[in-house]
Amino acid sequence: MSDVTKIVSDIKNGNIKPIYFLMGEEPYYIDKISEFIEDNVLTEEEKGFNQMVLYGRDVAIEEISDNAKRFPMMSERQVVIVKEAQDLSRTIEKLVSYVENPQPSTVLVICYKYKTIDKRKKLYKAIQKSGLLYESKKLFENQVADWITRVLSGKKYQIESKAALMLVEFLGNDLSKISNELGKLMVVLPVGSVITPKDIEENIGISKDYNNFELRKAIGERNVYKSNMIINYFAQNQKANPIVVTITLLNSFFTQLLIYHSLKDKSKNNVVKALGVNPFFVSDYITAAKNYPMRKVSQVVSFLRDADVKSKGVGANLPSGDILKELIFKIIH
Repeated sequence: MSDVTKIVSDIKNGNIKPIYFLMGEEPYYIDKISEFIEDNVLTEEEKGFNQMVLYGRDVAIEEISDNAKRFPMMSERQVVIVKEAQDLSRTIEKLVSYVENPQPSTVLVICYKYKTIDKRKKLYKAIQKSGLLYESKKLFENQVADWITRVLSGKKYQIESKAALMLVEFLGNDLSKISNELGKLMVVLPVGSVITPKDIEENIGISKDYNNFELRKAIGERNVYKSNMIINYFAQNQKANPIVVTITLLNSFFTQLLIYHSLKDKSKNNVVKALGVNPFFVSDYITAAKNYPMRKVSQVVSFLRDADVKSKGVGANLPSGDILKELIFKIIH
């Protein structure tokens, strides 16, 4: 995020590169940087003749180079943005001849999503010399809650830890989807609000009481009643709560619980580091470790494997609700 801030700051200060090659697995920042360039490098009057957006599936490298070599009309610069440039992955190295001698009055922006170019080849090295190369990496899920807090803080909002974690549990590490949902919340809630789990439930449709986050907690506490309430809700709302997601998350939890049992240093900081989890969850592992000794945890991992196979229709064609009920019974008893 600090790299993005610096890129934006440099552009605002007039330090504009002739080439921005934006690549990597996380499309969110690629979109944000290209949108900022699209909106801010030229004035509205200049954009008509001097700004164009091309799409990788529709153009060849030669067309991109030809457009980038043009001189601007009644403007200091022209902007050429190539979106979905990953569609040109087979021929992208051909861009090297332009990159080695770019037109100083052109700002060429290449949006190369979900992939990276080969760092050993000429193009990568040429961009580093004449332009700016930015790699947008996926955040790990345990980093996303902090990212949500930072984004909201910049907009003068706060969020409760559980509310942030509900978003992560429901949307994973897809920053674009999370950003869209945060946008909805900021439309309906006044500036300065503290976003709560109730706000998430009412405005986004994620249940604050019946979700995988609460199921995991209930199982860790060996709370039979609450666990059954949640899986009954899941059975009635299978589209919003697919069994494959539940099994994956429970498998991750119990696999991490095995690691927790093996730790000599069980201090909070070390648990966060060793398990790669948000500090908010550490108490869940402490509680679960008391209720599930290492031998039982190994059994549970085996139960989860069996349930995963059954959920895919192998060996038994049971409804997903029944598979979950059987699984939770085996885990808790």
